[in-house]
Amino acid sequence: MSQVRRGGRPSREASEQLGALILDAATELFLSHGFGATSIDAVAARVRISKRTFYHRFPDKAALFAAVVHRIIERLRPPANVQLTEGADLRTVLARLATLILRAALSSDAIALHRLIVAESARFPQLAQVLSREGSTNEAIALIAGLLEREARLGRVDVEDAVFAARQFLTMVIALPQRRAMGLGIPMSKRELAAWPGKVVDLFLNGCRTRRKR
Repeated sequence: MSQVRRGGRPSREASEQLGALILDAATELFLSHGFGATSIDAVAARVRISKRTFYHRFPDKAALFAAVVHRIIERLRPPANVQLTEGADLRTVLARLATLILRAALSSDAIALHRLIVAESARFPQLAQVLSREGSTNEAIALIAGLLEREARLGRVDVEDAVFAARQFLTMVIALPQRRAMGLGIPMSKRELAAWPGKVVDLFLNGCRTRRKR
């Protein structure tokens, strides 16, 4: 059982547990009811805390949503011990990254979060900004662009704008499978999803192959 410090202040462990409970409740409410329909009162009632206790941790609903998005993204990241770019040729590395990215993009929380942003970004434009700030897209683009720049220096690929190419690669990996998972078309089968990263990488690298000098 968590200990209470002198003066009635909760221990660090108890505070962290309460913070996790608030985020659990907020995640469920945001993803099931949307941003607009979720109130601080509802979150506080779900956790059985006062609004004063809530505001001690989060200044407003936008900050709470940012914390929810951050935690979702962190949970979708591969474990720290997973090698992302080491010890393989470019095709193998890109296929590995594409598989991890696709798996994260098609997780239930990622799909629900994407639906929320699409449905409510017109009323709450700050939601897309939160996702951009807290998300890992820019990190993935930087990682892939770095790989392409390295391979270009070695003469293995022909890429003039590595950041642009990395953005297109991510779009190729995610866009169609995610749209179909959201109901915009027939969801892809497990067999199709298993083959998708390799097909995307082959098409992408075919466009980046070095050109023979005339």
